[in-house]
Amino acid sequence: MNLIPLPAFNDNYIWMLRDGQYALVVDPGEAQVVFEAIERLGVQLGAILVTHHHADHTGGVAELREGTGAQVFGPLHETMPEPLTRLTGGDAIDLLGLRLQVIDVPGHTSGHIAFYAEPVGEAPLLFCGDTLFSAGSGRLFEGTPAQMLTSLGKLAALPDNTRVCCAHEYTASGLVFAHAVEPDNQALISYQVRVKALREQQLPTLPSSIGLEKAVNPFLRTHLGSVIRAVQQFDACAQDPISVFAALRTWKNQF
Repeated sequence: MNLIPLPAFNDNYIWMLRDGQYALVVDPGEAQVVFEAIERLGVQLGAILVTHHHADHTGGVAELREGTGAQVFGPLHETMPEPLTRLTGGDAIDLLGLRLQVIDVPGHTSGHIAFYAEPVGEAPLLFCGDTLFSAGSGRLFEGTPAQMLTSLGKLAALPDNTRVCCAHEYTASGLVFAHAVEPDNQALISYQVRVKALREQQLPTLPSSIGLEKAVNPFLRTHLGSVIRAVQQFDACAQDPISVFAALRTWKNQF
């Protein structure tokens, strides 16, 4: 199974998963990038997966569907380019010999979903859209802090070796904030060095892994004393898990 990040716009990744002559893509905000990739690789696009309704994730869906005949799968409760098969948490679809499980992850948008698969002989895969970034998390445009905290908890519970396929190259900037929250986190400091080297070579920092994110990502570490104490320096009223997470998100928004 070949996993390929296709850069789009300024910092998006359209993820392509390829098995032999067939491929699927996730969150194609732009069609041309995908058309070029399938021509270059000589593959047939069989499916399009969409995690949420934002235009930088859906903008190329209609053109790709019309140009390739690919079947589209997307969230049950969001406005999507029709026609498509709508999915919600607990559903599963079989594509490229994989069973992709659907996880409800509201927060960034109200109906956001993620896709999780366990390829035979390979580390698991998570396509999480804008819910989880490396060293960060999506803004709360439609959901609540409680919803996002629950959603991130679902993702953190996945196996540590799960490959985290985020939809944006935000890692370097996310690490600057994460370092402000936990300046003594040695795993985070080491990761910053690695990310700097990758970006200097114009290489993707992704996929990340769940284990790495639990070690460096403050949005997955809000239960830890080091993060709680840092957040309370920003907002002394942050006491319970939801208010700590909400204050962390506000801090990041203002950072």
